[in-house]
Amino acid sequence: MAEVVIVGAGLAGLAAAVTLHRAGVPCAVLEASDDVGGRVRTDVVDGFRLDRGFQILNPAYPAIRRLVDVDALELGRFWRAVRVADDDRVSLLGHPLDTPKALRDIAARRYLSAKDLAALGTLSARVAAGPAQAVVDRADRTTLDELRHAGLSARAVETVLRPFLSGVFLEPELTTSARFFQLVWRSFLRSAPSLPSLGMGELPRQLARTLPTSAIHLDTPVEEVRPGEVRTAGGEVWPARAVVVATDGSTAARLAGVAEPRWNSGTTWYFAPPRSPLREPVIVLDARGGPVVTTSVVSEVCPAYAPPGAALVSASALTALPESEVRRALGRMYRTDATRWPLVARYEIAHALPAMPPPHELRRPVRLGEGRYVCGDHRDTSSLQGAIASGARAARAVLADLGEQGR
Repeated sequence: MAEVVIVGAGLAGLAAAVTLHRAGVPCAVLEASDDVGGRVRTDVVDGFRLDRGFQILNPAYPAIRRLVDVDALELGRFWRAVRVADDDRVSLLGHPLDTPKALRDIAARRYLSAKDLAALGTLSARVAAGPAQAVVDRADRTTLDELRHAGLSARAVETVLRPFLSGVFLEPELTTSARFFQLVWRSFLRSAPSLPSLGMGELPRQLARTLPTSAIHLDTPVEEVRPGEVRTAGGEVWPARAVVVATDGSTAARLAGVAEPRWNSGTTWYFAPPRSPLREPVIVLDARGGPVVTTSVVSEVCPAYAPPGAALVSASALTALPESEVRRALGRMYRTDATRWPLVARYEIAHALPAMPPPHELRRPVRLGEGRYVCGDHRDTSSLQGAIASGARAARAVLADLGEQGR
């Protein structure tokens, strides 16, 4: 008998397990798939490291700083800037102190007027100032309404902010909670988005390595959760004083009876061009609002994502597009011929991120009663931060309740 059984070895489940382990409470983690990580996995194909969908890590996330050895991940960092492609040129936009090369294109005012720059600066200062709780306590609305309220022009929104944020939220209308947008923007202001040198899958693997080897049980799908026990698909019964359901929102709805979230989806393609089409660690956007919302040469961020002498390009869209359409978009965005780039892999992820329309409750309950708990990005925010924070929060609730029972 384990003190605590955790269903799911994604980031939330691993964060819960690590928190309990540090407190000296033994737990067993039951994972349905063949490895840890949940939706945060990295495949190795022909020497290329392929994250399952375009994902980035922001080391400024508070939960990351608390539970993860960030230095050990050997992060490669994106510039805190974007390349914006339109019909006749590709402009570089970013803070000149971070990216001096961006000064010329910012001064040209092609996408951001002086008024837009001032509005964006005021918004950034307001978001960055004070504690994060000040953001959480604000009235909520859509991200689009927040940008309009900040005084940003329609041109700035349509050519720069909508393409960029659509890639973050995986939804094109910017109906995502403005509270979440402000928290994400706050993190971008504090640290550059990054990738672990060995792929995003290294993040859950690091958490798993801090646990006893006997704690994680792979290929063990769970069929039913009851007070005081878990029943697997193979008929095994795992008794426990507490059970934590740390699965995706749809599985949690089935096992724990919580409300199922609506999902935002995305598709990511990986190509291996003969040479890098852009010698910069930067995200490229389409000012025309084309089918590919974001693309980057990830091997420029982390060389280990590609074999020596090779390049790896990721391209992400919100829908499953014909490959030929993706190639045309990449050719225009990189100003090159992408029709013959070898395709390494394609990932179509229907359940990529839980949708977060306003008003979004940023801290949903993790206690279900009768010794049952639930965690995951559907209980906090749809992010790495939300998954890890909710897992740690559920573990703290377990510790508090077990301690009360002990007394």
